[in-house]
Amino acid sequence: MSWLAILPLVVLIGISLKYCWWLPPVSDQHPRILMYHMICESSERRYRGLRVHPARFAKQVAWLKDNGWTFVTMSDLERRIRQRADLRRIVALTFDDGYADNYYQALPVLRQHGAKATLYLVVNRHSQDWSVKKKAHHDGGELMREPKLSDEQVQEMLAEGIFELGGHTLNHCHLPSTQDQVKIDEIAGCKQALEATFGQTVTSFAYPFGHYGQGDVRIVREQGFGTGVTTKEGINKNPDLMQLKRIKVSGKDNFLAFWIRMRLGFRGLI
Repeated sequence: MSWLAILPLVVLIGISLKYCWWLPPVSDQHPRILMYHMICESSERRYRGLRVHPARFAKQVAWLKDNGWTFVTMSDLERRIRQRADLRRIVALTFDDGYADNYYQALPVLRQHGAKATLYLVVNRHSQDWSVKKKAHHDGGELMREPKLSDEQVQEMLAEGIFELGGHTLNHCHLPSTQDQVKIDEIAGCKQALEATFGQTVTSFAYPFGHYGQGDVRIVREQGFGTGVTTKEGINKNPDLMQLKRIKVSGKDNFLAFWIRMRLGFRGLI
């Protein structure tokens, strides 16, 4: 058999592994937590996956609403889980770091559709190139130059009742390489600073870069957080409130990929 004869089969297998549409969906009795960073036009820059185009984001939120998904904040999700309430078609939108486009692009879409979200805000977010804390060679300054939310913009987002705040450390530190006392200062300090600045109780925490150890989970719990979200992809069937999985929404994805992620918690096997 020639390569030309089997090429269509190879292509079909490749597509089926990249987009696992054929796998059975996870029951919608299990809540979905979506992870976003920036809502802005796509680019060919290093962090293209962090940038979801505004039109795609609008389509995603509209689809969720039209298909009967209920938008909740992380504090509401925590309450529902602890009370063993009905979790059918519950979705929590989360935004990490605090980019200005969350105000300019995401907020109007959420307002239009009556949606809610949780913002995991870095306290010292301005003039920070935190990516180098994870990988030293990521020193191009791209994330540092990305406009961040002002306190005034955050106040407006909270005042509308659309967003609530979550903690994301003071400086977006890399927890595994941070000394224990500094970890405590970073985790406790962000909660204290956010509550003092914005007058809102902060009950949820996002582990920076998704890198953490069990000692970090303990610190987060001891500092008064009720939930912790990770970057581990998936849907929480038996939720560990301090290590919740999230569904990554990538700027590289088309709508098919988003639909599959909502069904499975991930896009594919490759």
